[in-house]
Amino acid sequence: MIKIENGYFSLQTIISEYVFCIDNEGLVRHLYWGKIIDCLRDFKFQPLTEISTNDPVYEITPEEYPVYGGLRYKESCLKVTFADGTRDICYKYTGYDIKDSTLIIKLTDIYYNLSIELYYKVYENCDLIERWTVVSNNSADALIIDEIYSAQYHLPYENLRFSNTHGHWGAEQQAFTQNVSYGKICFENRRGISGHNHNPYFILENNATETTGDVFFGVLKFSGNFRGIVEQTQYGETLVQMGLNPYDCKIVLQANEKFTTPSILAGYSNLGFEEMTYIMQLYNQEHVLTQDLRPVLYNSWEAVGFDVTCDKQQQLAKLAQDIGAELFVVDDGWFGNRNGIDNGLGDWYVNETKFPNGLQPLIDTVKNYGMKFGIWVEPEMVNPQAQLYKDHPDWIYRFDNREVTTSREQCVLNMTNKEVQDFVYNMLDDLLSNYDISYIKWDANRPISEPGAKNLGPNEQMLWYLHIEAVYNIVRKLKSKHKDVLFEACASGGGRIDYGILGIFDDFWTSDNTDAYDRLIIQNSYSKLYPIKAMRAWVTDCPNFLTQRTIPLKFRFHSAMMGTLGIGSNLLKMSDEDKELSTIMIAQYKEIRHIIQNGVFYRLTHYSTNDYYIFEYALDKEDLLFVFLPQSKLGHRPVNIKLQGLDDDIYYEFNLNNQLECKSGRYLKLKGIDIHLLGDYQSVIIKFDAK
Repeated sequence: MIKIENGYFSLQTIISEYVFCIDNEGLVRHLYWGKIIDCLRDFKFQPLTEISTNDPVYEITPEEYPVYGGLRYKESCLKVTFADGTRDICYKYTGYDIKDSTLIIKLTDIYYNLSIELYYKVYENCDLIERWTVVSNNSADALIIDEIYSAQYHLPYENLRFSNTHGHWGAEQQAFTQNVSYGKICFENRRGISGHNHNPYFILENNATETTGDVFFGVLKFSGNFRGIVEQTQYGETLVQMGLNPYDCKIVLQANEKFTTPSILAGYSNLGFEEMTYIMQLYNQEHVLTQDLRPVLYNSWEAVGFDVTCDKQQQLAKLAQDIGAELFVVDDGWFGNRNGIDNGLGDWYVNETKFPNGLQPLIDTVKNYGMKFGIWVEPEMVNPQAQLYKDHPDWIYRFDNREVTTSREQCVLNMTNKEVQDFVYNMLDDLLSNYDISYIKWDANRPISEPGAKNLGPNEQMLWYLHIEAVYNIVRKLKSKHKDVLFEACASGGGRIDYGILGIFDDFWTSDNTDAYDRLIIQNSYSKLYPIKAMRAWVTDCPNFLTQRTIPLKFRFHSAMMGTLGIGSNLLKMSDEDKELSTIMIAQYKEIRHIIQNGVFYRLTHYSTNDYYIFEYALDKEDLLFVFLPQSKLGHRPVNIKLQGLDDDIYYEFNLNNQLECKSGRYLKLKGIDIHLLGDYQSVIIKFDAK
């Protein structure tokens, strides 16, 4: 809901309210963000006066979108260089517009023909506000955008805690929390992919728990180089801004051109992290993800590596069908001269030695076994030994007079080049048109280097933004034509887990680390803001290739069943006993996946001396409890678990320790149940059914 009174603007959702105004200086001043008040007339801004000549009013004012110029020394959201060399913006408020559920605040420079539009879209039922900015050059001369962020947020608090993730390949989504004090916290990516290192979101809170406390959060819808800044200022507030990383990025706006920033979805919870997670789950269910249940996937990579042949893939397909897989995905190695990482990328024709009669015999086998067919591609990359590189050496990012740097024996294609875009689109369109393919695993295994793109002319430094926009547009176009195909976002593991790619792509490959214990850590932090339904999780062989850890198969299945289940084990070598257990576990997953993929997700707290991981999924009258004990410690006592997602007045039937129990939802939420797991790598799933 949008309310406006005498220059005061209120954006309301079911639980929250966001208020700003046009103040006496003509600045767009932030006033409030928090639990809904719904009395706009009570808001009055206090005219600000400078504390001293070193604390001018522009520095003190909590502006909605501060610009570089005048007596401002704080972080700015927009800095430009005009054609005459002026590096200063002085805006005036020129009005507003409302289109459906979107408020647009209009600002114009007082001298130059530059306009700034601040967009606020209200998702009332989802308790979210989406913000973005449009900058228009309405003059006859070009200007340069030196720095541009999507939005800034003000919190009238000090000593908050900031949460994000850190990590690297094989260790993505490692949650961290740090205290916010004086100075700045900068989190960013500079590699061209949203990153294994940090994630484009912020969470700010003051001693919140899963179920208590105020939490402010925002996610940037962008998959490339981003930057976020958190700062506790000298004036009693904390600010945070996110947007495009100005690292090596200049945007040239020609006459009558405009630039639209990626948007930020932001929300507020007064009931801790659990409600924050629920807000994002609801948004994904209503606006992003399809309602169809994700199929159980089998991927052939760990079974054969690059040794892909039609015969072996057909053998694996039969074994995958036997244990209950519904989607068979051929990974790397099916194309070109691809027998290792050093060749083949870019030559997207079927390898005739490996597939003498093309892919069709394999696809026929997979379809005859009642499964769908999927395939791996890495369209943004090329190997220097590939024929594509020999034919088009100018199609990669490069600088003249500099040696091209390879990583993983490959280069990055210049996706800002229209010829390259057409090549990638046509290659995938041909693949999807000529074969019955239901799933594309899109990988990207290296960062961008030597970022030269002569085709862009003066906008060469904009390639960091344009590259990912090209990826978005190609997949959008493909999905418009091939509507039933699912796309998985993989970037050397979990390098593209963000809200820019989600909704264009359908699934995330969460990490190349498939160790079931490590995945509990990764999946736990992933779940705070990202949807369970999009989280691909595999069962693979032991010892795990990365950790060299051996974990029981049941625990591995339970860990992977927390998301969208996949199997990556070498079925050619799997024992009959493990095949039997796999069949049982996959059948169980199919019975409960509607709850896992579409239900409300809870991270349950406990007070055991043991490091349990406890999760709950609730959907209508059904509920699931996942309990993991990776390692027993001193004091082998039961863990008491209080569930969250049950109806107080309904009785639920469940099996505990091979005994059928029936308890009220109120009892299970307030008194809870005791679970006693002994040993290492123990796990259990308990289903609660309403009577």
